Amino acid sequence: MLRLHQLVVALDDFPRLDENMLRRLCAQRLRIREERIVQVRLQKRSVDARGRDGVHFSVTVDALLSDDAAEQAIARKFRPNQVGYLPARRMETPPDVFGLRLPPWPADRKRPIVVGAGPAGLFCALALAVRGARPLLMDRGRPVEQRAGDIETLESTGVLDPESNVLFGEGGAGAFSDGKLTCGLNSPHIRTVLQTLYRCGAPEDILLSQKPHIGTDELRRVLVNARRELIALGAEVRFGCRLTGLDIRNGRVTAARILYNRQPDELETDDVYLAIGHSARDTYEWLAGLGLPMQPKPFAIGVRIEHLQREINRAQYGRDNGHPALPPAEYKLNVPTPDSRGVYTFCMCPGGQVINASSEAGGINVNGMSYHARDGRNANAAVLVGVRPQDFGSDDALAGVAFQRRIERAAFAATGSLRAPCQRVGDLLAGRASTGAGSVSPTYRPGVEWGDIRCCLPDFVTDNLRAALPALGRRLHGFDWPDALLTAPETRSSAPLRMLRNQRRESPIAGLYPIGEGAGYAGGIVSAAVDGLCAAMGADE
Repeated sequence: MLRLHQLVVALDDFPRLDENMLRRLCAQRLRIREERIVQVRLQKRSVDARGRDGVHFSVTVDALLSDDAAEQAIARKFRPNQVGYLPARRMETPPDVFGLRLPPWPADRKRPIVVGAGPAGLFCALALAVRGARPLLMDRGRPVEQRAGDIETLESTGVLDPESNVLFGEGGAGAFSDGKLTCGLNSPHIRTVLQTLYRCGAPEDILLSQKPHIGTDELRRVLVNARRELIALGAEVRFGCRLTGLDIRNGRVTAARILYNRQPDELETDDVYLAIGHSARDTYEWLAGLGLPMQPKPFAIGVRIEHLQREINRAQYGRDNGHPALPPAEYKLNVPTPDSRGVYTFCMCPGGQVINASSEAGGINVNGMSYHARDGRNANAAVLVGVRPQDFGSDDALAGVAFQRRIERAAFAATGSLRAPCQRVGDLLAGRASTGAGSVSPTYRPGVEWGDIRCCLPDFVTDNLRAALPALGRRLHGFDWPDALLTAPETRSSAPLRMLRNQRRESPIAGLYPIGEGAGYAGGIVSAAVDGLCAAMGADE
């Protein structure tokens, strides 16, 4: 089989992209007759806005010829980034997690417990269930249907539920985000994760797009279906169930202590998979007291920047802006800074909104989200500055948590509520407080307080932002637009610590497996899902 890369599809032709067009494009690239191509399949597609000849779609296509030797001969005529040879004679659909052939769970091992129903915990539990382990998946928050109501209450009234919010509950933090499914890993399990999400109701587009996303509205439905599949495989799912401790005997986990329906209980087990997310700070604290080895790690903090989506479209697409085939434009930017920390954009949400992502009373943390259609008026993204352990003021493993808390509480103290500090870019660059919006209206609920983001962010963060914004504007025209908004603070870009573990993801406490974002080893929905999947498989990856 041959894999053809970077085939060009004009914007006007894209709505008619079908098997016949793919076959024709492949024949033209390979310089052979169309009749020699037995089968074609679209693998990936993306928008290419880099060239001077205008925006177009770039597609990757697999083409199967009748003769394997001919395929190899043809591939040798091209560079690998144009045409590659794959030793396969059939186009097979990669299995979803339910089709994986995994070793059965040992009969002499007790039921495993998975703590946290975010992507790492969900895929860990799915794989364990496929193995016949009948796992218990527990989460301190609520099912996604109830969780959505709790978040609406927060946004309309400013009242936070510390157990059910943007960070805690079914689906984890990713359930209320843009639902991005990009991943920097090179793992065969990425496709398995995408196939599983598709089986559970995600749009087929996630299997084809170079930058797939689900959107928080679609992701809620996917989570409900995944829960049903999990239960059908023999798992038990408990919400409002918090892990409060572990029993350790001879260096091994023997039981998990929980609080469920406000009643304490103890469950015997040999295996606990910790997928607690990056914000279960109370759990971090008692795990440190238990002796679980942890170390502080770098992360990043900053703000959410908002522009009008139409201006981002214009900057990215130029003369092709407004073409009906084009999706809302995205960006990913970074610039170096004199102190070598660097400033970069993260989790860009086209047509999205800025949201409250706090998890503790008396603190403010913001994030971004968008729906599948990405049809909101504004675009937003995190603009982050690197933070180092030496900035924390302590060598303690939990010093990064304390550093985050100080910033979040300073923001709350500045506004006296969950209304977030907000400043226009032009005012930050001029060194003055903002008194109101310009042409960009804030999307954050329950509302913003105009002023100066220096009320909560350290000087090195605001100094770096002031130095970087004009440079980012040179990378993307209009990024430093004076009316663009900066809503602060964003402190939870990743975990502030790492739990030590071996290649099998097992900690020095036998039977305890720290996984996912909260353990400090993943950075998004897919990477966390892969981490959980591999942990349940016992894979050294």
